[in-house]
Amino acid sequence: MDAFSAYPIKKHTKLLNRFPSIRGFRPSDCRQAGWLLFGLHISPSYLDDFSFLTGERVRPLAGWTVGPYEVLLMRGELTPEIVALCDALFLDCSGLENIPNLYEPGLALFDMDSTAIQIECIDEIAKLAGVGEQVSDVTERAMRGELDFEQSLRQRVATLKGTDVSVLEHVRDNIPYMPGMRRLTASLQARGWKVAIASGGFTWFSDKLKNDLSLAYAESNQLVIENGKLTGEVAGTVVDAQRKADILRDLAESYEYPPSNTLAVGDGANDLTMMAAAGLGIAYHAKPKVQQAAQVSIRHADLGGVMCVLSASLLPQRLSW
Repeated sequence: MDAFSAYPIKKHTKLLNRFPSIRGFRPSDCRQAGWLLFGLHISPSYLDDFSFLTGERVRPLAGWTVGPYEVLLMRGELTPEIVALCDALFLDCSGLENIPNLYEPGLALFDMDSTAIQIECIDEIAKLAGVGEQVSDVTERAMRGELDFEQSLRQRVATLKGTDVSVLEHVRDNIPYMPGMRRLTASLQARGWKVAIASGGFTWFSDKLKNDLSLAYAESNQLVIENGKLTGEVAGTVVDAQRKADILRDLAESYEYPPSNTLAVGDGANDLTMMAAAGLGIAYHAKPKVQQAAQVSIRHADLGGVMCVLSASLLPQRLSW
């Protein structure tokens, strides 16, 4: 399980030695910057690959580390060809547009299932209830955007009728957090940010995350339980794509944060409206449709990659050694 300590963000001699060009960085050089390259290890040979692709010598402007990750500030434009090469090298990249400011308080809103945690809770409940395959197929289609979310959710929950509450307890007590979630949350909170969950999942699990991570807010769906068993129904209004976006706007307004300093992170089609409403929307290990629509897509890093992207708002010349 991740430590609760925040990600340290700093310059590092290993990057200075590996990429001598960053020694000469000046604040005015930021005008030449166009994108970020980040990963657990960036080899100089990778930049040779970029040079071959672009036909120009590729050298970073600046570099720093975010916990175990290395981040380079690159010149020029982030093209689809560069994105494809990054993917082939198992590296991540990001443009520099709309990155929220870590020097100011802000709001980070996360999807829960397959984003903040490694599982789809309804699929885990279904497995233990003996209807796993039936439910997981519907879940996958809903996440790809092939089915109406509310209709598919009610359909899946209906198959769980009669499931004992002990199954929910077992899933809740064994939730595997997504790697990096604890440290990312601690990092954002240390900078005065509010972190929240907006989920099409269930309160049994989002309430646990709210308590474990000291979140500012968590909202999800309420399963109806009678006599210790699921009735196969969801109480009240379903948290769908539009509700997630509304949660983001409502929280930002209540905290008096500008929309530009809000962040939304998700993996499924149900997260796209929320991500579009945020200052920056990040697709995390997401379905292809979501990757294509998101402003930023993290394909390889764990959730520490979110902090790599946000770290660009900390002017490199102000990072400590």
